[in-house]
Parts: sequence; structure tokens; C-alpha cells
Amino acid sequence: MADIQKGIYALIIYLRKGAEIKVGKLGAREFKRGYYIYTGSAQNNLEKRVARHLSSDKKLRWHIDYLLEHAKVIKVLKFYTSKAGECMLAQKIGELPDSEVALNRFGSSDCNCKTHLHFFNKRPATEQLRKLTV
Repeated sequence: MADIQKGIYALIIYLRKGAEIKVGKLGAREFKRGYYIYTGSAQNNLEKRVARHLSSDKKLRWHIDYLLEHAKVIKVLKFYTSKAGECMLAQKIGELPDSEVALNRFGSSDCNCKTHLHFFNKRPATEQLRKLTV
């Protein structure tokens, strides 16, 4: 059985209005109105990490924190698997029809992935995302 404290997650995010957002060391970047999927991992407490992302009362620490100041998480998908699954999931999301790289190196400064943030004009189907086995 997988360790329920560890896992990876995908945040489905909606940005109601396009905006220029300063993203830590990546600097100010344009974000289009639409849907984003962010892939992350938690190796100590998955529930606590997800709760932190959903909270509006937090210190800006990770790239995703800057986007979430302007956007809303509308769905969270959790996968109880190893950290290696994070990059595999990000890659599979990037291969979905209509997926675009939202910003190079977003959320992927500790790996070799192009990004862990993908953009979609239309909301991706949750069932389609659940089928992405990692």
C-alpha cells in the first residue's frame, strides 16, 4: 500500500482575467485568461501541501504561490505515488490535446522538465486527467 502521506497532485486552476504576474525569480510574465494545470509533489504530508495551496494566507515561496494570488483552484487531483510520478504526470498533461506550456521552468527548477504548468483555453475534463496513470 502506498504511503498516504506522500504523493503528487494536479491543481486545476482558473484565471478569470489575463494578467501580468511577477513569479519569483522568473520575473513578470503574461498569463492568459483560461485554465491551468499545475503538477506538484509532497513527500511529507500531501494533505497539508494541498491545503496550503488552497489557503490565501501564506508566504510566497513557490512559483505556484504567485499565480494563485490571482487565480482560483477549482479542482485537486491526488495520486499516491512516488515523487518520480510528478514529472511523468507533468509530461502526460503536456501531451494532452490543446495543452500549451504556460511558462518554461515554472515549478520545475528542481528537475529537467520544461514546465509543471500547462495552459488550456477550455477546462480539461477531470475524467481525462484521472486516466493519466503515473
